[in-house]
Amino acid sequence: MTMLDDQSLLETGLAAQGGGRVLLIGCGALAREVLDLKAANGWDHLDLQCLPAILHNHPERIPDAVEAAVTARGKDYAQVFVLYADCGTGGLLQATCDRLGVGLLEGPHCYSFFEGNAAFAAQGEMTAFYLTDFLVRQFDAFVTRPLGLDRFPQLRDMYFGNYTKLVYQAQTDDPELTEKAKACASFLKLDFERRFTGYGDLERAMRAL
Repeated sequence: MTMLDDQSLLETGLAAQGGGRVLLIGCGALAREVLDLKAANGWDHLDLQCLPAILHNHPERIPDAVEAAVTARGKDYAQVFVLYADCGTGGLLQATCDRLGVGLLEGPHCYSFFEGNAAFAAQGEMTAFYLTDFLVRQFDAFVTRPLGLDRFPQLRDMYFGNYTKLVYQAQTDDPELTEKAKACASFLKLDFERRFTGYGDLERAMRAL
């Protein structure tokens, strides 16, 4: 079984292991969910390679990183599928995948496909700040430190003054993560809502493979 370390997934990603026919190239923030789905369903034909999750703080770098991974490993597999949504690339990742002839998850971002793209769009929420299981665990790395809130807490109102609630999209039932998500909401002075989403459209996309 692959041993996962959030810090490694954040900074370096995960190398593909196994002898599957399909290579999944995904975000390090999805590693646990993808490997859990693989194990639960016996999808041994799927190998997972993850790029560093911290790329989400620099979405302009994602298309080139995906292209490099496809170019380096794609020839070893019958099929390559990219486990990213648009993720702030403004359509550039879709264009890259189209040019390379590989599939890509539908949706604007992981918050949408975890909830289900149709359900997320129907919510029409403009003042919600979302966290997934991974982002709850890595709140400091993705929110507190990059935004300088650990050094300048007064910036909270500038960044989050227009938000009204924090929505924790739970992929798993973990009371400890729920309590941490509540603490994140309190830190940001936002109302708290927990939604159990499970794996949403991520599971459906993997099942189709």
